[in-house]
Amino acid sequence: MIIEITKENYEAEVVNSDKPVLIDFWAEWCGPCRMLAPTIDAFAEERNDIKVGKINVDNEEALCVKFGIDSIPTLIILKKGEIAGKQIGYNSRAIVESFIDKSI
Repeated sequence: MIIEITKENYEAEVVNSDKPVLIDFWAEWCGPCRMLAPTIDAFAEERNDIKVGKINVDNEEALCVKFGIDSIPTLIILKKGEIAGKQIGYNSRAIVESFIDKSI
């Protein structure tokens, strides 16, 4: 299941999470974001060792500023609210999976 992360639920869903959290910073108009979406959806369904969330950059400016997002798609892995890994741009499923495995 993918969780829509907002400034209202960020602390509960990310900081207080008992699992590492993969966050996909994306936008509806972003072609590479749409290309990456099936991979993110698959990880949300297949992996129970991480929580998967999405942040819409058009709706959550404060969270984008907090994480210094200046290009999308950007994937960030957080552990207890701290950045454990960051990947910018579209990548294949194998590359994204390797990034997750190295970061968690």
